[in-house]
Amino acid sequence: MKKYISNLIELINNERKAEISAMRNMIKRLKPHQREKKGIAINHLKGKNLGKELGYNIIQYGRKELIDTEINVGDLVLISKGNPLKSDLTGTVTEKGGRFIKVALNNLPQWAIKKHVDINLYASDVNFRRMEENLKNLSPYGKKALNFLLKKQSPSKKSKKIKIENFKDKKLNSSQKEAITNAINSADFFLIHGPFGTGKTRTLNELIYQEWKEDHKILATGESNTSVDNLLEGLTEKLGKENQDTLNLTRLGHPQRISKENIKYSLAYKVETHPLNSEKDKIEKIINEKSKIRDTFTKPSPRYRRGFSDEEIIKNAENNKSSRGINAKTMKSLANWILINQEVEEYYKKSECLEDEIIKDIIKNSDVILSTNSSAALEYIEDIIFDVAIIDEASQASTPSVLIPINKAKRFVLAGDHKQLPPTIISNKSRKLQETLFEKLIISYDYKSSLLNCQYRMNEKLMSFPNSEFYDNKLFNDDSVKSISLNDLDKKTLGSNNISKNFNKKLSVRLNNINKFFEDENYPFLFLDTSLIERNMEIHLNDSKSVLNKVEANIINIIVSNYLDLGYCSDDIGVISPYMDQVEFLRNMIPVEVKTVDGFQGREKEIVLISTVRSNKNNNIGFLDDIRRLNVSITRAKRKLIIIGDSSTLKFDNVYKDLIDYCKGNDSFKVL
Repeated sequence: MKKYISNLIELINNERKAEISAMRNMIKRLKPHQREKKGIAINHLKGKNLGKELGYNIIQYGRKELIDTEINVGDLVLISKGNPLKSDLTGTVTEKGGRFIKVALNNLPQWAIKKHVDINLYASDVNFRRMEENLKNLSPYGKKALNFLLKKQSPSKKSKKIKIENFKDKKLNSSQKEAITNAINSADFFLIHGPFGTGKTRTLNELIYQEWKEDHKILATGESNTSVDNLLEGLTEKLGKENQDTLNLTRLGHPQRISKENIKYSLAYKVETHPLNSEKDKIEKIINEKSKIRDTFTKPSPRYRRGFSDEEIIKNAENNKSSRGINAKTMKSLANWILINQEVEEYYKKSECLEDEIIKDIIKNSDVILSTNSSAALEYIEDIIFDVAIIDEASQASTPSVLIPINKAKRFVLAGDHKQLPPTIISNKSRKLQETLFEKLIISYDYKSSLLNCQYRMNEKLMSFPNSEFYDNKLFNDDSVKSISLNDLDKKTLGSNNISKNFNKKLSVRLNNINKFFEDENYPFLFLDTSLIERNMEIHLNDSKSVLNKVEANIINIIVSNYLDLGYCSDDIGVISPYMDQVEFLRNMIPVEVKTVDGFQGREKEIVLISTVRSNKNNNIGFLDDIRRLNVSITRAKRKLIIIGDSSTLKFDNVYKDLIDYCKGNDSFKVL
C-alpha cells in the first residue's frame, strides 16, 4: 500500500506542476487580446469596491465593451495591472454579466480598484495539497478502501436489514428504489451506476433522506461545486419544504463559490446569523475602536524600535527615559501603541475562540454536511467521523480526490458513470489518475453495484445506439420521453432572428437537398457525411495544438440559422465539438451555446449538433478514439441529434464505424 500511495502522490505532483505550468505558459505565450479571445482573460477593466460580503471584499470590474468569456462563477482568477505573472493577487468570481464581473478578494490593494486592470483565469494548487496531505494521513477507513482497490481485502457480502417502508419521493422508479435500499444496507461501500438521464442526483437525494431517517450523520460531496449545489437544491426542493427545518443542512466551502439560492445553508452565512455572533460583533467593535486609538500613537517600526524589545520600551516609558536616540515622549508613544495592541490581540483571540465555538456548534447540529471532495479536508470537520460519505460524480474524480471524503466515514457510496468522461488530466506522466476508484471497484465487485436503468432525457430512437453500444441494451425509456419530438416544442414567430445569411452557396445547395429531414420526427438522429465535399480538411492554427474544420463550421452555421428562422429558441440548441479551436470559431458565427465535450457533460439541449472536425488523409482521429467522449456527445440531445463528420476518416475507428453503420441501417446517414 505504501508504494501505491507514494505513486499516487507522485502523480498528483506531476499534475500540479503541469496545470500551473500550462496556465503560466499560456499567459506568457499569448498577448492580452489573444487570451481574451480564447475566453481566459478579460482586459481593460475598472474596479469598484462594493463593500464586504461574508468576510470578503467584493469588487465589481466593468467596461463599456461586452464581456464574452469562459471565466465562470467560482473560478479562481489572477488580478493584475501590467504583467500578470508579476502579480500574486487572486480572487474568486462571484457573478458575471454582459459588461461586468464581480470578484471576491481577501486583500484589497488600492491599484486593484483603478483603471486598466486585467483578469486572467488561474490555476490553484490548494486541491493538490489537500489530496497529498490526505494520502499521507489516511484513516483506517481510507486504508480499507485502498485495500478493496488493491484486492488485499474483500468487501463484505453481508448486508444490514434496514427495510424502507416509505420513500419520500413518490416518483422514484424501481431501479432507483433498489439502488437506495442496497446502498443503505451496505456494510462497507456501494456503487450507484447512473447513465445519462437516469435520475442519479434524484436517487442520491432520497438516499441522503433515508440515511438521515436512520439517524446517520452524512457527508455528501461531489467533484464540482455545481454537483454539490444540485444535491443541496434537491434536498430542499424535491424532498419537500417541510423537511428544511428538521433536516439540518450545512454547505462547506468558499461562500462565493456557492449558488445564491443555497447561500443560507453555507457555513459562513450560518456563522453570521448564529445567536452567539452578536457577541462576536461586540468584540470586533471593541477591536475597531481600540485599533483607532492605538493608531494615534507611534508604531514601533524598525525605525523607532532600534533593537528594543516590547518590555524594554515599556520600562523606559515608565521611567520617563530616553535611549538610543529615542526621546522620552516618543518612548511613551511607542509604549502606548504596544500596550493597546496587546489588548487588541487579546480581543482577537477572544473573537477567534468564539468563532470556533460557533462553528463547532453548527457542525455538531448538522445532519448533513455538503462540500466538494476537496473541501471535505477543511479543518472544521477534521475530528468528525461520519456514518456514511455519499459521493456524486465519482467517475469524474480521481482516486486521491474521492479518498478525502472516504477518509472521514465508516461507509461510502459512490455514484457515477464510468462509460462517460473520466477526470481531466493534462500531464502525460499522470494519465493513470484517469483510472478512477469507481471504475476499478465496479469492475472488481459488480455485485456491490446497482444500475439505474430508466432514462428520462431523450426519445427512444436517440437512445437506441448509445444503449446498445455502451450499456448492453439494459436501459429503457420512461413513457414521458419515449416519443418526444421537435413537433412538441413551442416556436417563436418565423423569421424573427435577423441572423446574417452570409453562407457558402454550394453548402447551402447540398443542405437544401436534405432540408426535409431537419424537422421530420421520424429522423431524430442524423449523420451528415462530408467525405465528398471538396477541400474538407482539418487545419491547425499557428501556435495551437487544437484542430479546426471550417467546412463543418459553415454547415453548422447554416443548420442553426435555419432552425432559428423556423422559430426554435436559441436556448434549446447546443453545439458540441471536441476541439477548442473549432468551439471558438463557431462562437463567432452562431448565437447559441457552443462548448467542448467536457463542457457539456451533465448538460442537455433539445437540439444538439456535433462537429467531429477530423478529416485527413492519414485516417487519424486523435483523442476521438476515447469512446467515452462519443458517449457524452451523443447523449446530450433530447429530441434531435445531428452529427457532422467525414466518414472516410472516422470509419477507421471501430466505434465510429458502428455509429456510421447504425445510421446507414436506419436511413439517417446523409451524404452531402
